[in-house]
Amino acid sequence: MTLPGVTRRAGPADAPAVADVLIRSRRGAGDAIPPPAHTDDEIRAWVAAVVVPDREVWLTEAPDGRPLAVLVLEDDWIDQLYVEPSATGHGLGSRLVELAKSRRPDGLQLWTFASNGRARELYLRHGFTEAETTDGSGNEEKAPDIRYTWKPV
Repeated sequence: MTLPGVTRRAGPADAPAVADVLIRSRRGAGDAIPPPAHTDDEIRAWVAAVVVPDREVWLTEAPDGRPLAVLVLEDDWIDQLYVEPSATGHGLGSRLVELAKSRRPDGLQLWTFASNGRARELYLRHGFTEAETTDGSGNEEKAPDIRYTWKPV
């Protein structure tokens, strides 16, 4: 069952909601995602000062206005894609991947942690292919990751 909700471009006033989805989603992922390298306050400041002003940010909200999911695009990258833990498995991630494809019809790439099986399955279902794997030495969390790419057929 797909959850109802509206996806819209996020603005400066949405920065707290965007940050909260990122923080709660990472916490709710358990061992699938390593702990963040930054504090909650640092994440909130980064979202308000860098992410929302400088990147293309999309926010999905429930009919009652509760934030459910976030997509952040930067050039041809899906920089962030997170779904509120209580809303996973209801099509929101797929909806945001399709939005990303429509916004970047020439192709996309992204990194995801090797341990994040649900995200890996999502991207493979949507036609992404594995392009590169690392031991994690290049990311802040020092966790193995995988770069996926998508090109239109």
